[in-house]
Amino acid sequence: MPGKRANPRAIKLHRTYSVEEAAAALDVHKNSVRGWRKSGLTAIDNGRPVLFQGSVLRAFLEQRNASRKRPCQPGTIYCFRCREPRPPALGMVDWTPINARTGNLKALCGVCETVMHRRAGRDALPTIMPGLNVQIAEGPSRLKGEPIPSLNCDKTKED
Repeated sequence: MPGKRANPRAIKLHRTYSVEEAAAALDVHKNSVRGWRKSGLTAIDNGRPVLFQGSVLRAFLEQRNASRKRPCQPGTIYCFRCREPRPPALGMVDWTPINARTGNLKALCGVCETVMHRRAGRDALPTIMPGLNVQIAEGPSRLKGEPIPSLNCDKTKED
């Protein structure tokens, strides 16, 4: 299982980091930082202790994180079980509004039958899911329809 992604914003640009300092700032093991050096992270020089410029370290991590992204093409939703963007099963997608403009798309994966989710704007539905049957559901009601008033009130009926 792959480890967590290091947050590049935890690195200060104008500071130099040793292997141990970089590992502590990014909350990873120091062997991870040594592995990054073997896979392309450049040190300031070949001396000891090994030092990294903060801007170089941050650029390396941002490039590494960007290379892992898997953008979804139109008509697909990312399936976490398959780890691939997949088309919905039977071309059916439900859209539940959150507010007037945005909502959640929900569909079954065509391969593993896992429920997939994606956030989408109502105006962008034809471009995100072209040619698919998108059912627009009614959003959950925000107000409870209770006929009995709340008893958590300090006021009495006589007031």
